[in-house]
Amino acid sequence: MTIAPRTLVEQLRSSGQSHVLRSWDDLDTDAQARLLGQLALVDWNEFAHLQRLAAARDGARPAAVDLDSAVSPRCLRLRCPANPITPSAAIARGEEALRAGQIGAILVAGGQGTRLGCTGPKGLVQVGPVSRATLFELLFGKLLAVRRRFGRNVPLAIMTSSATDAETRQFLIDRRSCGLDPDCVHVFRQHDLPAIDATTGRMLLDAPDRIAMAPDGHGGMLVALAESGGIEWFARHGVEHVVGFQVDNPLAMPLDREFLGYHLLTQADFSTQVVRKREPAERVGVVVESGGVHRVVEYSDLPAALAAERLPDGRLRFDAGSIAVHAFTRAFLDRCAADETALPLHLAFKTVPYLDEAGRRVVPTAPNAIKFERFIFDLMPLARRVCVVEVDAAEGFAPLKNPSGSASDGPEHVHAALVAHARGLLAKAGVEVAEGVDVELDSASILDDRDVAAAIGPGTRIERPTIVRNVHS
Repeated sequence: MTIAPRTLVEQLRSSGQSHVLRSWDDLDTDAQARLLGQLALVDWNEFAHLQRLAAARDGARPAAVDLDSAVSPRCLRLRCPANPITPSAAIARGEEALRAGQIGAILVAGGQGTRLGCTGPKGLVQVGPVSRATLFELLFGKLLAVRRRFGRNVPLAIMTSSATDAETRQFLIDRRSCGLDPDCVHVFRQHDLPAIDATTGRMLLDAPDRIAMAPDGHGGMLVALAESGGIEWFARHGVEHVVGFQVDNPLAMPLDREFLGYHLLTQADFSTQVVRKREPAERVGVVVESGGVHRVVEYSDLPAALAAERLPDGRLRFDAGSIAVHAFTRAFLDRCAADETALPLHLAFKTVPYLDEAGRRVVPTAPNAIKFERFIFDLMPLARRVCVVEVDAAEGFAPLKNPSGSASDGPEHVHAALVAHARGLLAKAGVEVAEGVDVELDSASILDDRDVAAAIGPGTRIERPTIVRNVHS
């Protein structure tokens, strides 16, 4: 029988976590090794901090913002001639940066597709209306279209989690990086943090040889990227500015040239895209400004009365809905990564299955645990200058969050949004699409309406499901 290391036993005892070894003698050698390997990754100083936060229930709370004095931020709007920077000037500057190879990207891809009927990474969920292409393929295609137009790779860092890392890497191998230059793809894994019992502060066991762990949120990209050498990797590729976006939004426009131009011309450390929130109940956080400082307030932290408050013109008082598409200077990311306090921990009360003292699996019916996560938008207050850009939701926001049949953000809604977007660009090109016919724009060859016009002539009528590709150089 293998004996648990004395130092570990003492560490667990002093932290009040001795229960994680209660089945030690019943575990085989492989199971013991798995448990030891997991415990070896625990930062015990950080865990003590988690316990203190949980006991005090004082994790970072955006609601601490003085919302009474806060307002929606001043926004630049895509294609709005009233902007102080003209759209044409912004597009020209964005194209200049892409042509110079100064733009890199970070794809947040740590989530699983379990709720959507996919056992692997969410990026493997098929959403192409005609092609059945995966989220990965549609989003990678946007980088390929930029390379096709401007002749430069967009170096891409992909953040995975412990649950998605192996399958994501294998997918990239099997699909030969979906056409991306493998030398311009950097995969890194975010950290996990223990889920703890909301009452006792003890780690929860998911199995006799496994602690219940959870990814540390999309803000985990900052430290994990730095620790993986990703910031230096971007620098070696000549990247000066990095855009971040989520894998579950196939309409995301992280490389929109106008957006990039506004980011560059305003000399912002942190730029972000928003959509106009129209209904108080929309489940999106909002960007607010108070005392010249920008931040995001999660929808769950915005009091219902304030969420419903409207201005005299009918717009919601807080209507700048965050869609998790951001741009940063590389220097800003580097500076923030060196500051351990840059991203505070947030507490999330969740329902987490666990093993009880008798080793029986319990599936709670109400939140019983605290998970901890960091949000990348908490970097906003640290930025010397923030640029907020409003985009049309129909062009840039179709999140896949919920299973089929849901009232919003389900596969049906994403399908409809992708088809509607394609129909809109085709209509601008003088192309008619028969009623009820699905159309899809090939993301790897269609960057904008210019590519649509090159792909298909005006006066064309599409009467069957079609993928529109630009085969011309």
